[in-house]
Amino acid sequence: MERFDAAVIGGGLLGCFAARELSRWKLDIILLEAREDVCTGISRANTAVVYSGYDHKPGTLKAEMTVRANASFDRLCRDLDVPFSRCGSLMLSFGPRADAVLSKKLQNGEANGVPGLRLLDAESAYAMEPGLAPGLRHALFSPTAGTVNPWQLGIAACENAVHNGVQLRLNTKVEALHREADGYLLETDRGAIRTRAVINCAGLAAHRVQELLFSPSVRIVPSAGDYLVLDKNSAGKPAHILEYEPEEKAKGMTVVPTVEGSLLLGPSERDNTLDYATAENGLLWVREQAARLLPGLDLDGTIRSFAAVRPNPEQMDGRSIHSFVIEHPGQGFWSLIGIKTPGLTCARELGQYVAASLARELHAEENTDFDPIRRGIQKAHTLSFDERQRLAAAEPEYGEIVCCCEDVTRGEILEAIRRGACTVDGVKRRVGTGMGRCQGARCQQKITAILSRELAIPENTVTKDGKGTEILYHGAR
Repeated sequence: MERFDAAVIGGGLLGCFAARELSRWKLDIILLEAREDVCTGISRANTAVVYSGYDHKPGTLKAEMTVRANASFDRLCRDLDVPFSRCGSLMLSFGPRADAVLSKKLQNGEANGVPGLRLLDAESAYAMEPGLAPGLRHALFSPTAGTVNPWQLGIAACENAVHNGVQLRLNTKVEALHREADGYLLETDRGAIRTRAVINCAGLAAHRVQELLFSPSVRIVPSAGDYLVLDKNSAGKPAHILEYEPEEKAKGMTVVPTVEGSLLLGPSERDNTLDYATAENGLLWVREQAARLLPGLDLDGTIRSFAAVRPNPEQMDGRSIHSFVIEHPGQGFWSLIGIKTPGLTCARELGQYVAASLARELHAEENTDFDPIRRGIQKAHTLSFDERQRLAAAEPEYGEIVCCCEDVTRGEILEAIRRGACTVDGVKRRVGTGMGRCQGARCQQKITAILSRELAIPENTVTKDGKGTEILYHGAR
């Protein structure tokens, strides 16, 4: 039977960062993921905003983590070789109720130490974003807000964790947990594992994983939201993240210029559902809100719609929880339950928190050989013409373009597969294939053929999104 010092359950953003931060200590660590790849659940679909920290009550752990995480995000993304855009955000008010909300958030932000936060009059806001609808009263400008690709960030954290000695085990579902004198026994569908400690990062299933062994403390109620993606060449795109605070007490609209250059609109809100399928009324709401907020925006440039699901933690009696839920129900057992916005922003901070807490419990020594640097896949389109010619001469696969919309070469796809991609979506999450105007119509079959050959499996068994696959991880190189 395999033995480890610590097992991290769940390979989303939180699990990947928990494993990476835990590898800063001299521990034998395993990261367990039920699916065929990391970052296939909550992490694969969200608003992708790195928040500045004005939304949270001063003095709370969430406020402290958000401000600290935001300040260090440039360094984190440089270390992990992930694109990050600190484009700034504008929270918009068109009436007195929204004005009061903006004023309160300004007070919170100043108390939390958010740098550069300013309340702008309409004239100043229109100067920054002339495409905004008439009638704007004020805007709360936060220059430190930004956007990142969430799945690329999580994959990078996982690769760095593996580089620092973490074992990654995919297609492995935890089915039972048992307490033992010196730790825990995990029964999985691929055999049993003994470990001194557990970090539960199972996302939407985190409360069920904890309840395999401990009494319930919170429950997770899922909600879904619908998004639209506009082509990078669509007219009327804003330069900043826009957050619309409506006059009626309801969910507002968010507009995000992504690091890839496209525009993300949404989300709508559908309560108590795990449905990743889009809803017609939700997409209609997104279109209507976008047209109202940015009248000149070319919504005919829509290239994709998708739905996201996120966890909402509640007390067992149904009362809402407005903070991070970090549980420690037993010695050596930590749970990140129902971590919602700003979970992306604080993924590394949350990982550090539970990893440091667990390391103290285990009396672990610091790993002085820990290497925080991960190098991403070389993107040919970022090179100059001469650099690209030299690369193609040395490695001919980088001279063959497979995805024309996003200018992705065969060499990049092959490297994505070497790093663990075993589905069409797995390649997409690593190198951006299929994210352009045709959404994979011209390249998906080519990518399927490459996956078939490289993984030595029949072409008709290659899946788009991993459902039904049991292909083991090849390991980051």
